[in-house]
Amino acid sequence: MRFAEHWTGCRVAATRDVTPGIREITLRPDAPVASYPPGSHINVSLLIDGQPQTRSYSLVGERQPDSLRIAVRLAPDSRGGSRAMWALQPGARLEISSPSSLFDIDWTRNHYCLIAGGIGITPITGIAAVLRPRAGIDMQLHYAMTSRKDAAYLDELSGLLGERLHVHASDEGHRLDLAATFDALPADAIAILCGPMRMLEAARRAWNNAGRAPADLRYETFGSSGLLPTAEFRVRLKGSGEEIVVPANRSMLAALNDAGFEVMSDCERGECGVCAIDVLAVDGEIDHRDVFFSDHQKQGNGKICPCVSRAVGTVTVDTLYRPDAM
Repeated sequence: MRFAEHWTGCRVAATRDVTPGIREITLRPDAPVASYPPGSHINVSLLIDGQPQTRSYSLVGERQPDSLRIAVRLAPDSRGGSRAMWALQPGARLEISSPSSLFDIDWTRNHYCLIAGGIGITPITGIAAVLRPRAGIDMQLHYAMTSRKDAAYLDELSGLLGERLHVHASDEGHRLDLAATFDALPADAIAILCGPMRMLEAARRAWNNAGRAPADLRYETFGSSGLLPTAEFRVRLKGSGEEIVVPANRSMLAALNDAGFEVMSDCERGECGVCAIDVLAVDGEIDHRDVFFSDHQKQGNGKICPCVSRAVGTVTVDTLYRPDAM
């Protein structure tokens, strides 16, 4: 594992709706929280349809030693995590992991371009709060959303950043032009992005087309966001021919492991590629929700990251698990 996870208990201290579809949940850990980098997330252990599962949520705002804030968008096509989180009431008990960050930000730069799409604003709030008071730093935040009424923390960010905040509301005709945004950046700028899969893929293409160093685009993903609706599908195993049903509220990785076909994994966010397995046939369509494979590799459908990716129909895979070899 890249991070040594330490779990602790906490209670839900408060909840409030920051938009009609986004609920902020304040957690009070049983012990003070150690220092963590801006843009960090926590894992939350909760029961979904009676099954113990884990979900990741980014932390909102600046670090507080005695409390953690997360914001959860109620997603109608999710695997059940958002519904379970929205059902929490003050006083409820949860188990959470220690905060950790996947952004790996270079804090020595002079120019920062922050980009958030929808609920992707949550980790960006903490990064913006840290960068804003630093002398000699040029920082701009581009916040893309469908409508201002759906934009969490817009008023707070406007007060914090002023003209450094650029709002791109599609219902106002102000869509974010990633190519133009990247072309206007100084040569030493770093971009930090969090948003849905379509935005991440478009950003990577625009960043590469601008001739910028791939390492200067830092991003975090939504593990459940994809291009196709989240629905039940089937996985056929090489050799045995056994078929496993992957419910809409479970990942392919979890379904394989539950059935005894153990798959090694690490981040479970579609970023590290540790869990990638071979795809032998597809009767339907694969929804590649990872950011580990290139666009070309995804089009080839040679492998799949079962921690986040899904399918429509039936996909035949080889997990390399051989019980007779044990």
